[in-house]
Amino acid sequence: MQKKILYIHGFASAGSSGTATQLRNHFYPKGVAVISPDVPLKPLDAIAFLKELVLKEQPVLIVGTSMGALYAEQLRGIPRILVNPSFHMARSLTFKGFGKREFFNKRLDGAKTFLVDKQMVEEFRQLEKNSFQGITDEEKALVYGLFGTQDKTVNCQSDYKNNYGDAHFQLFEGEHRLNGHILDKVVVPLIETII
Repeated sequence: MQKKILYIHGFASAGSSGTATQLRNHFYPKGVAVISPDVPLKPLDAIAFLKELVLKEQPVLIVGTSMGALYAEQLRGIPRILVNPSFHMARSLTFKGFGKREFFNKRLDGAKTFLVDKQMVEEFRQLEKNSFQGITDEEKALVYGLFGTQDKTVNCQSDYKNNYGDAHFQLFEGEHRLNGHILDKVVVPLIETII
């Protein structure tokens, strides 16, 4: 059976992101499929969708960036890489304000904009209550945290360390959004070590 990696994109992004494309291009020739769906906008729909997808596809690894790492953290029992995790989406969105936003990447459904409203924030608040629940030593061994030293968007290093410790905590020279260089030098080698 072909190995699969599930990549979960960040907020206002899509499965067609540059990160997903680069991971697919790197791993496909090695016989590893990278699954990168458009995550549903509503947080509670998104986590239900992702749990179902994990059961169906049986990935050997999950990589989540930013908001995607918030979701990935809750998909227990599988090795996971959390890149610049945004564990406090409700607070972050409230701070940035409600209203219409544009997607950074092309979505399969053709949507170009979406709305940040009170319901979305409330769903994130609900979802975030399930973060870091019942973490065992076995679970800690499955999770890796990668954090950019110049990330000015979010900083959840202390949340990660308080719950998962220092063993798989790693800093890299970079900002919140990944680029090709960081993927090649930091993320891909870690993926290859894990799988």
